Amino acid sequence: MNILVTGGGGFIGSHLVDLLLKQGHSVRVLDNFSTGHRSNIPLSNSALQVVEGDIRDQMTVEQTVSGVDAIVHLAAVASVQASVDDPFGTHEVNLIGTVNLLEAAKKHSVGRFVFASSAAVYGDVKQLPVCEDIPLQPLTPYAADKLSSEFYIDFYRRQYGLESVIFRFFNIFGPRQDPSSPYSGVIGIFMERAIADLPITVFGDGDQSRDFVYVADLAILLCRSVESDQPLIKPMNVGNGKGTNLNQLLDYLHEFTGRPLDVSHFEPRLGDIRHSLADNRRLIEMMNYQCIYPVVDGLRLTYEWCLDRSRMNSDAVCGRIS
Repeated sequence: MNILVTGGGGFIGSHLVDLLLKQGHSVRVLDNFSTGHRSNIPLSNSALQVVEGDIRDQMTVEQTVSGVDAIVHLAAVASVQASVDDPFGTHEVNLIGTVNLLEAAKKHSVGRFVFASSAAVYGDVKQLPVCEDIPLQPLTPYAADKLSSEFYIDFYRRQYGLESVIFRFFNIFGPRQDPSSPYSGVIGIFMERAIADLPITVFGDGDQSRDFVYVADLAILLCRSVESDQPLIKPMNVGNGKGTNLNQLLDYLHEFTGRPLDVSHFEPRLGDIRHSLADNRRLIEMMNYQCIYPVVDGLRLTYEWCLDRSRMNSDAVCGRIS
């Protein structure tokens, strides 16, 4: 298959690109590299084509979609805060960009459209775990655009027969998640500071929990969703159905580093959700999902990657000084 991955130079996208190529697919990446990096993807692979462009540009999208069998749409402004600060600019990327891709997919008879939605569409849910069928209450422009995209995708499925798959990601983590980026999750930030022996800030008591999924498990899932010929109409939560709190993460980091961590607690931030946990029964039923990498294994692999990255950066600085 010839598969287009939007945002293929990014954290999640690059892992998917690696797996698709390994599985023998041809891959086309569309990325403006505003947050992704060319160094994340194997540019020398003859089965990979990279298009540097923006999903907001209709002509670029149409040309890039031509000839592909499936689309995995990961490109987005992934920061909730960025959507609050710039609702219009975020909307252009996160909704208009999605509609551009859907129009091009319709025109070029693309076989399948896989979309990265978000658990943010649920809002601050008190009853856990979160089931896909509860009332949706997006609280930010980012969440509203993700939910609007889901509605558009459903429309193109019903009106034009575009086979589609919608995944609502919970908390994805792993190598290549840039801790210096404002879009980075708490795990990358904690690890970078622990490795550098810098203070770590926790907002609240550290008991707040998230449903963490290692990026390799997600890449496997996305790859299988592209290859599947099974109708997958209903949105699916991507989570492991297990919560891990911040204090547990810090305990694991203490174990990995072998030294005490300098942790400071501050008042919780306004709007932070205390607990998030996925009901993943639909994912298990529809995709036969199995977690290959438990959180502790994924954390260890991520820590090793962060440590290697830190050493490489240190060596590069030493090389420049000498």
